[in-house]
Amino acid sequence: MSQAVDARRPGRIVSRQYPGEPGHATGGGPTTITRRQLLQLSGPATALGALGAAESHAQTEEHVPATIRGLRPLTDGVEPITVDEHRGRIARAQVLLARAGLDALVLGPGSSLTYFTGVEWPLSERFFGTVLTRSGDPVWVTPAFENDRALERIRLGSDVRTWEEDASPYGLLARILRERGATTGRIGIEETMPFAFSDGIAREAPAARPASGTVVTAGCRMVKDAHELALMRRAAAITRRAHRAVLAALVEGTTVDQARTWCRTAHERLGVQGGALVLFGPDAAFPHGTAEPRTLQRGDVVLIDGGGRLHGYSSDITRTAVFGAPPTDRQRRLWDLVRKAQAAAFEAARPGVECQAVDAAARKVIGDGGFGPGYRYFTHRLGHGIGLDGHEWPYMVGGSTTRLEAGMTFTDEPGIYIPGELGIRHEDTLVVTEEGCENLGGSWSGPPEDPAIP
Repeated sequence: MSQAVDARRPGRIVSRQYPGEPGHATGGGPTTITRRQLLQLSGPATALGALGAAESHAQTEEHVPATIRGLRPLTDGVEPITVDEHRGRIARAQVLLARAGLDALVLGPGSSLTYFTGVEWPLSERFFGTVLTRSGDPVWVTPAFENDRALERIRLGSDVRTWEEDASPYGLLARILRERGATTGRIGIEETMPFAFSDGIAREAPAARPASGTVVTAGCRMVKDAHELALMRRAAAITRRAHRAVLAALVEGTTVDQARTWCRTAHERLGVQGGALVLFGPDAAFPHGTAEPRTLQRGDVVLIDGGGRLHGYSSDITRTAVFGAPPTDRQRRLWDLVRKAQAAAFEAARPGVECQAVDAAARKVIGDGGFGPGYRYFTHRLGHGIGLDGHEWPYMVGGSTTRLEAGMTFTDEPGIYIPGELGIRHEDTLVVTEEGCENLGGSWSGPPEDPAIP
């Protein structure tokens, strides 16, 4: 199933089904077109082009493993975030602005803009964005030639200001801040905003005092509500199903490129855009991959780390298997040790606990198991927050004194990486509850022989 964003309703995913995909025909099954039908329905050139496309599609289908070919969308019953929900998020941001002593928050293209307003907009050298102040609707700034496109997407706030190609958008932003009484106050800047944008604002509003807007953006985004968690649970279920299908499709000689393509295809057939990092054998000791991947061999460790997005919300799951042969004693020992570390972090995570303590709980297990100290073999932080971004606040890392709250979501992904030999990582997405923690994927990894059994 192909997907696109409906510009008239931000965040709404609409389906585009093509011949051969489930549900395309009136009866809900695949559509097949014979050579004769093609020639009867169209002229020779069109028929030959359509026939070529149909044959290409058939060839592509032949190369999709049966375990993936049989997947169907799992997106029914979940809806995108509504305009009213975005309005509630803005109200919450305005409370945090006042609490933090900020007079305004400036948002450019990115996930925070989407979080608060539902608007998705590509980042470019031209400023597009919005100004939030402690009260009132957001005020929008857009290139004049993009005004119609902007109006298609904006659902909150009717004050939309435009700037021409030979004008400065930052003078316009300064004027808005002045009208809202914020030109001499502290102005929050969203953390991912390009320097060129924040510098332009500072030059045009020199009396304003730029400050980090993270206290507002992360302050709202770190704690997920029930709707967000429902989207993330479903996204996690989709990725677990995709990983299972890909692991079942592997054969000796499979290339990394083939397996990565299967990961993308599996997510697409399950109804979302997604993919994964895939590593075989000693290459799994590179946590984020290598430029010279090997093909799959019997006895190799297989590491699949990835996810998809459902109505903007991310999943991120890693499964590590041993392919084609019983695990060696060493493989199983390391596999079990990493799983114990993951469980230790899960048990440590609860409201009021500092993020660094959750990292420390997992790191202690691995250190006590002979693979310490510190970052020697467990080379990265335990995990990261997740939501609209695959990586966002909070971060499970030494030195982070952020205290967990119910509704915070993060990955629990310890690993052991031994250069030239193997890498083992287990990853699941967790949500902090009032009593402790919940695995949003519903179940943990199975054994190294088949980690995707659950």
